[in-house]
Amino acid sequence: MPYTAGDTLDGLQVFLGDIPLGGVDDAGVAWSLQTLEGWDSAEHRSETQQREGDHGAWLGPAYLGERPITLAGTITAPDRGVLDDATERIRAAAALTPTLLVVQESRPKQAMVQRSGKPIVQYVTDRVASYSVMVTAGDPRRYSTDLQQASTALPSTSGGLTVPYTLPYTISATTVAGQVTALNEGTFDTRPTLTVTGPVSQPQIYGQMPDGSVRLVKCSLDLLDGDVLVIDTDMHTAVLNGNVSRRRFVSAPQGWPTIPAGGAVTYQFSSAAYSAPALLTVRWRSAWM
Repeated sequence: MPYTAGDTLDGLQVFLGDIPLGGVDDAGVAWSLQTLEGWDSAEHRSETQQREGDHGAWLGPAYLGERPITLAGTITAPDRGVLDDATERIRAAAALTPTLLVVQESRPKQAMVQRSGKPIVQYVTDRVASYSVMVTAGDPRRYSTDLQQASTALPSTSGGLTVPYTLPYTISATTVAGQVTALNEGTFDTRPTLTVTGPVSQPQIYGQMPDGSVRLVKCSLDLLDGDVLVIDTDMHTAVLNGNVSRRRFVSAPQGWPTIPAGGAVTYQFSSAAYSAPALLTVRWRSAWM
């Protein structure tokens, strides 16, 4: 049967790079998706120690491992030439470098994956082929496709005046709180990026956690006008202007202020001296187990 570009097929739709598994692409190729294995759960790792002379075992810390995912289905093309091209594209989509995988659930989620097994593509007819590819997400989290962000300048108060008439007349002041709040709506902790734009002297970021504790990210560095420092709380990196590591100038003595499942963290911006153009931007995605 003929297919129309942009149509969706029955079942779930998944994008591996730009290939719409469970849909029809611009070339009129229908990519049916019959298997999505591994999206439901990542691998698990933990250690146990048997209790000596007693029932049971002592349970150690538990962690999620990588998330291997298998995608399989059929490719239906208008003719043999288009089918040949489609088979090459599915092989290339299961790339050796990180590739975006998006699963169109009721709330779309994504992961970065790369090839972890041999792609299997077999011709069924001159217009139909089957495929099976295996990819793995090193980060087990399933992230929202919605990237959220919030920005704040350094805390300040400007304006404000009380005129000493018999009936006082007050002109309101303008206050910048110097803080932003990030909410993780998912079921697993998520790790934001903290971007500081200069000029600013020795910026500090305080993350107030849901339990009231505070975690400090401290930078012993002066940023000049136009400098941009990106602090990745997942990779524990600090990169200045896109290409220069400044990790040795950044510390997190109480641990990185990541956002717990279903919780919110308030990030407070401060520095050794006030600078009106200085800016803190927090970017994050809600994450699911």
